[in-house]
Amino acid sequence: MKKQYDVLVIGPVSLDHNIDYEGHERKEVGGAVVASGFAAAKSGNRTALFTKLDPADADVEARFAGSGADLYWAPSRHTCSIRNQYLTADKERRICTSMGVCDPFRFEELPDVDAAIYHFAGLVYGDFDGPLFEEASRHGKVAVDVQCLLRHVEPDKSMGFHDWADKRKYLPCIDYLKTDAAEAEILTGLTDRAEAAKLLYSWGAKEVLITHNTEVLAYDGKQIYTCPIKARNLSGRTGRGDTTFAGYITERQRAGIEQALLYCTALVSLKMETPGPFQGSRQDVLDYIKQFY
Repeated sequence: MKKQYDVLVIGPVSLDHNIDYEGHERKEVGGAVVASGFAAAKSGNRTALFTKLDPADADVEARFAGSGADLYWAPSRHTCSIRNQYLTADKERRICTSMGVCDPFRFEELPDVDAAIYHFAGLVYGDFDGPLFEEASRHGKVAVDVQCLLRHVEPDKSMGFHDWADKRKYLPCIDYLKTDAAEAEILTGLTDRAEAAKLLYSWGAKEVLITHNTEVLAYDGKQIYTCPIKARNLSGRTGRGDTTFAGYITERQRAGIEQALLYCTALVSLKMETPGPFQGSRQDVLDYIKQFY
């Protein structure tokens, strides 16, 4: 019998070089799969992770030690590496430079497990493609953070954001779609987040989550839901969207939209107060909800 998981988080780790607006540099093994994997597992979900890297670049087992998730990985010719230079104290503006790109992911590489959700947590265009989502949708629910479909590595290694050409074809494969406000505008041309969510739903995404520095918005084709972010500081801003999305999609398996939105917004508010992936517990998030919501 195959191992059963609530979620399989899929994506490359990244050798991150994070430089704050004062010039302080922090190097770490990060990436969406790290923030999402810790958030899902620490929230009490049976979590599996699948990542790819050049094993000479980092000790992937050590990076996920203590996460509570089961780790599966495969070698890549190159490890994803990104230099993030933040321009403001709130980390809302940054310059990203690619220092390495992981090999693309293929469905046949994934671990042979039963997963309720396939969470695609990529970093740049080319990590995943539409047929991968299509195949995953035959095995479980599909959750996609659209960042990796819009963020392209340009010839000069800078990062540029471009619309997803195949969005109309593959959005119907996606049960949970996550964007931030800027990405939603690139996809839809709309600055109004609620209207952007409605348009993305009309194109086929079954539930849409849009993050903003003030709130998180969810839409299921019937009602717009929002919940405010209440972080007391932003020292752990990196990984905000990944933490939110992992918290939302896993909580949706046991709760309605409103409750899942409350949980994931409290989770990310708490996580943003400390650098690195979420290291707390589900009870910590519930306590945070009682105190601040």
